[in-house]
Amino acid sequence: MAGHTPEPVGAGGGGGGRARARNPPLSSLVVSTIAAFSAVVVFAIVRSAYDDAVSRTTTLLGHNLEPTPWHPFPHDKGRAPARAAFRCAPSLTCLPPLAQPEPRPQPGANASAPRQCPAYFAAIRRDLAPWRRRGGVTRALLDAARRRASMRVAITGGGRRLHVELYYACVQSRALFTAWSLLQLMRRYPGRVPDVELMFDCMDRPAINRTEHGGDGDPGAPPLFRYCTTRDHFDIPFPDWSFWGWPETNIEPWSNEFMSIKQGAKATKWQDRVATAYWKGNPDVASPLRVALLGCNDTNLWHAEIMRQNWDEEAKSGYQNSKLSSQCTHRYKIYAEGFAWSVSLKYILSCGSMALIIDPQYEDFFSRGLRPEVNFWPVRGAGAGMCESIRDAVEWGQAHPAEAEAVGRRGQRLMQELDMAAVYDYMLHLLSEYARLMRFRPEEAPPAPAQEVCEASVLCLADEKQRRFLEASAARPAASEPCVMPPDAGE
Repeated sequence: MAGHTPEPVGAGGGGGGRARARNPPLSSLVVSTIAAFSAVVVFAIVRSAYDDAVSRTTTLLGHNLEPTPWHPFPHDKGRAPARAAFRCAPSLTCLPPLAQPEPRPQPGANASAPRQCPAYFAAIRRDLAPWRRRGGVTRALLDAARRRASMRVAITGGGRRLHVELYYACVQSRALFTAWSLLQLMRRYPGRVPDVELMFDCMDRPAINRTEHGGDGDPGAPPLFRYCTTRDHFDIPFPDWSFWGWPETNIEPWSNEFMSIKQGAKATKWQDRVATAYWKGNPDVASPLRVALLGCNDTNLWHAEIMRQNWDEEAKSGYQNSKLSSQCTHRYKIYAEGFAWSVSLKYILSCGSMALIIDPQYEDFFSRGLRPEVNFWPVRGAGAGMCESIRDAVEWGQAHPAEAEAVGRRGQRLMQELDMAAVYDYMLHLLSEYARLMRFRPEEAPPAPAQEVCEASVLCLADEKQRRFLEASAARPAASEPCVMPPDAGE
């Protein structure tokens, strides 16, 4: 081996050392491969378990819930969970808010008398009267309402925490926006919202029929909140989701939408508006009334212009041809109920046109403020000379233009007074009256599957457009006391 010069230490030691640097021993490759494979397997197992856990977690998106069986609607059953449900999983656990002293409006030396609530607030007592006469709302009655509820809602912690337990999916984003409405009530009146537990159905038609429960004398009718009721039902009406926006139809939160419609109404003076009755909507909602209304589409015979709304085409165009602010060009606008009540009522009244309301069967919370021939004009229903009734209303308005315009203005004024302050006050008074009837205390931390809901979790679940609507409808703490309820008829 004379003459051999050793490689410097660390250089790999001759040709064999350099080869080993480029190609690790087989044993090292096997170990590395096994380690990498194990890491992939472990990650896949963990991710699968995580995905499975989240897929079984119900959220306000309703991605893994069945539609309500009493009101089926298009729903992609069996689809993969919505991406937001995965993205927001860490945010679905809300931190309890810190207790803070509650601000109270300080009346000044020249403070005016408290605002009086609109007269239709008195309907709150009428809606809740059956349980007041029966000795209150028991846990058994509440549980009985679950049969027709899509969710259970609990407000606890002195009006600071909201829990929701979902039973069925709600159509579109109603559950998301309904939960948001309660969170905004809690924001507007911090510490003033009572602790309550209630059952809520997010679909349209009332379910608690008076005759099925023996009328007012029956002690077993379950209390169920929803967006509308009738004189024949015990369902308790609550402000609907669209006051905070309806992103699926590009309708802005109520404060913005009303101002937009009012500005659009100013663009066409009464004397320049088309002297016919106008309706545009969807007749394909299992509504015999709207189907019959199509037969009145004759401007010469019935003085009516009835337009079928093509929702698919409108959705493709971003509802650019359905802006409510551009539909105040007629002197008379028709309101026709659909599958049940319709959110369109407030938008029709906002135009300042004389609203022709066709034989309404359903009531939402504010429609009890309507007065025939004062802020709307009544029209007979289908089968009772509906087209003739529309014609007669238009001809009366043409013969009495000042009076017809005044009816329209009073309808618009009713909607102007229905600002978000009035909406929140109605919610607060309704829940306060309901809380007085509860004969049990809601659990401070309802057990799973109920989930705590907070603004962060709702905003995380929302898509970009929904989030914009939600943020635009965020409430501010009230600067004044809520309005004062009208006196009870017996007071």
